[in-house]
Amino acid sequence: MHRERVSENVFWFQSEVYAQVTAGVVAGPQWAVVIDTLALPEETVGMREFIEHELGVPVRYVINTHHHADHAWGNCFFPGATVIAHARCRDLLETRGKPSLEAARKQNTLLRQVKIVLPHITFDAGEFTLRVGKKNLILAPATGHSEDGISVLVEEDRVLFAGDAFMPLPYVVDGNLDENVAAIKKIGRMGLENIIQGHGDIILRGEIDAAVKENLNYLAAIRKAAKTAARRRSPEEFLETVRIEECGKSRVYLGGLAQTLHERNLKVLVAQMQDEGDEE
Repeated sequence: MHRERVSENVFWFQSEVYAQVTAGVVAGPQWAVVIDTLALPEETVGMREFIEHELGVPVRYVINTHHHADHAWGNCFFPGATVIAHARCRDLLETRGKPSLEAARKQNTLLRQVKIVLPHITFDAGEFTLRVGKKNLILAPATGHSEDGISVLVEEDRVLFAGDAFMPLPYVVDGNLDENVAAIKKIGRMGLENIIQGHGDIILRGEIDAAVKENLNYLAAIRKAAKTAARRRSPEEFLETVRIEECGKSRVYLGGLAQTLHERNLKVLVAQMQDEGDEE
């Protein structure tokens, strides 16, 4: 697991095991806040041990940026912590997370020690603010990747934990493309020092404009390709010709997962457009 100090008492963690998923810690003098929980128990426990032994404080709060397994299933490894999330995150962990974990346990024995811990505090509109030492954390909706997505801004440092609303390759299969466009545009206007993506590396201040433009161009490109495919007699054949590189991205992103995610994006967008056409 990679670890880096982003600013004073703010740390970033990145998995070496699964899709370069990230998590964060903001530490105060008495306790710390964890932002997302990584994908596998070994790495989650490693993050907790760093906080307790190296930083010398307990974890009081865990924030889930959304309900997906690699961001929220590790809540159980922070016993006694209060979990904060969007209200829909709580609903989705209950209705989707629990059955998904049961199925995953049959495939991966490492997950037998995992249990779903639902958020204790939720919000569904506006912002939620948490004070950690001398820093304000501002939680706000950041949908598009998922309907329950939120971001966490470390206000004084202008560091944004964006969750999966900002990724090396936008992924909207479980979300909404238009909402993801809006979230990315908002992030680009925030005057940030760093973006902590839900997956991938930290984006530095001088890289933000280009990263925002690249993600918006990608979403525009797949929207255009999906519209064309939806009008074809054989959409699947056309989609096979839509290379990720032609949409402005590289297939090596996310440890090689980018091509698979790209194909899923296109398939879901075409299905949505066909459904909309049937309703007209």
